[in-house]
Amino acid sequence: MRALVLDTDGPRFVPDRPFEPRAGEATVDVRLAGVCATDLELVKGYMGFTGVLGHEWVGTVSSGPSAWLGARVVGDINAACGTCKTCLVGRPSHCPERTVLGIQGRDGAFAEHLSVPVRNLHRVPDGVPDEAAVFVEPLAAACQILEQVHVRPSDRVVVLGLGRLGQLCARVLALTGARVMGVSRSAPPLALLPLSVAGVRAAEATPDGRADIVVDCTGSSAGIAAAMQWLRPRGTLVLKTTTHDLGAASPTAWVIDEITVVGSRCGPFEPALRLLAAGLVDPTPLIHASRSLVDGVDALEQAGQSGVLKVVLRP
Repeated sequence: MRALVLDTDGPRFVPDRPFEPRAGEATVDVRLAGVCATDLELVKGYMGFTGVLGHEWVGTVSSGPSAWLGARVVGDINAACGTCKTCLVGRPSHCPERTVLGIQGRDGAFAEHLSVPVRNLHRVPDGVPDEAAVFVEPLAAACQILEQVHVRPSDRVVVLGLGRLGQLCARVLALTGARVMGVSRSAPPLALLPLSVAGVRAAEATPDGRADIVVDCTGSSAGIAAAMQWLRPRGTLVLKTTTHDLGAASPTAWVIDEITVVGSRCGPFEPALRLLAAGLVDPTPLIHASRSLVDGVDALEQAGQSGVLKVVLRP
C-alpha cells in the first residue's frame, strides 16, 4: 500500500509498504486524514516514533465483523489492553500497555489502509461529510474540557492560541453560553472565529486578571505565563498542549493564587460526532489545503508554515 512513513532519516513516501492487519482487528480503507501538530513534533523526534504517521482520519471498514463492513468510521487513537486496572475502571486512554495510532507502537492513517481495534470504531452519521469527520479526533479533545471542567453561562473564558485545536476549543466552549474570547498572535485566525466568540490580537489585548477559565493552546511557556495574567485568583487553567520548558511560567503563582491546573488530552468521540451531525460546529473552514498522499512530505512542510491551520491528505 501507499504510505507516508517516518524513519530515522525523516518522513518519506513509500509506494509499496506491506500491510498486515492485526489479529482480531478491523481493516479500514482511509478516505481522508488530517495533519496535526503532533505529527509535526514526531517528525522532529518527539516520542522517538518510527512507522506510518497520522491519527486524525475517516475511512470505510473493508474487513472485520460483518456488522461493520462498509461502515464509514472514525476511531479512538488509543489502543488499550482492555484488561489492566486502568482499563477496567474506564480510563483506556491512560492504559500503561496502550499503543497509540501513528504515535506510539502502531502504524497510523497516512496510508491507504489502517488496522484498528473494533472497540475503537465509531460510525459517522450520513449527513457528516468526510471533510468534517476528519476533525472528530481533535474536536473530541476540545469536548474533553467539558468532561473535566464545569463551564457556566456566567463564566468568562479565554482561549490562548487559535491554531487548529484552539479554534475547535473556542467553538465548543461557546456552546455553553459562556463569554468566550480567543487570543491570537496574528489577525487571520480571528477572521475564522464564529460570531459567538470574541477575538483579539495578543499585541492589542489587555489581560485584566478576571477570567474564570483560561485554556492554553499555544504549547509555549510564554502562553502559560500569559494565561496567569488573564486568570483570576482561584480560576482554572486548562493545558491542552505540552511544552518542554516552563520558562517564564511560574508554578509559584499557581500556588499563591490557588489556581486549579487541569491537564487535558484525548476526549470522547460520540459528543464530537453529535456536534457535527447537528451542525453546531463546522470545522471545514479550517482546511487550508487538500493534498495527495504522494505529496505527503511537502504537505507536512506546508502544515508547519505560519498561518496554515489544517492540511488534509487523500490516499
